[in-house]
Amino acid sequence: MYQKPPQSITVSEALKKMEHYCAYQERCHKDIMDKLTTMRLIPEAKETIILHLLEHNFLNEERFAKSYVSGKFRIKKWGKKRIIRELKFRQISTYIIESALKEIPETTYLETFHELAEKKMASITEQDPTKKKKKLIDYLLYRGWENQLVFEKVNELS
Repeated sequence: MYQKPPQSITVSEALKKMEHYCAYQERCHKDIMDKLTTMRLIPEAKETIILHLLEHNFLNEERFAKSYVSGKFRIKKWGKKRIIRELKFRQISTYIIESALKEIPETTYLETFHELAEKKMASITEQDPTKKKKKLIDYLLYRGWENQLVFEKVNELS
């Protein structure tokens, strides 16, 4: 089967694409590097593009982290452990991660956790109390909630 050879792309074309890519949604350095790698650009061109994106505020790691934390907590109801793991995977610094996590008020964090745990417990149809507890624990831990919070809540609910 015939395959088209990969098209070459100029630095200015790549720059326009990356500006649009960053304007559409907050991105981190790793996202940008991955995208530039798929464009098959030379390292100097990648550096030039990243510098341009940083200088023109298309790329801001702290803004990305705050947006990511806010979205994953509010929409997906992830706990801090899962959020931290995902941000570290994206090579975000510990300082920026801690700063972004401070955006979540502690009371809201705990309220969300209790609501989520109670809602999930009510939705589990398992009859065996031990299996029901295990399902709730697995669910909450997968979502990244802290162990001590999870076990306290499970004991409270059973």
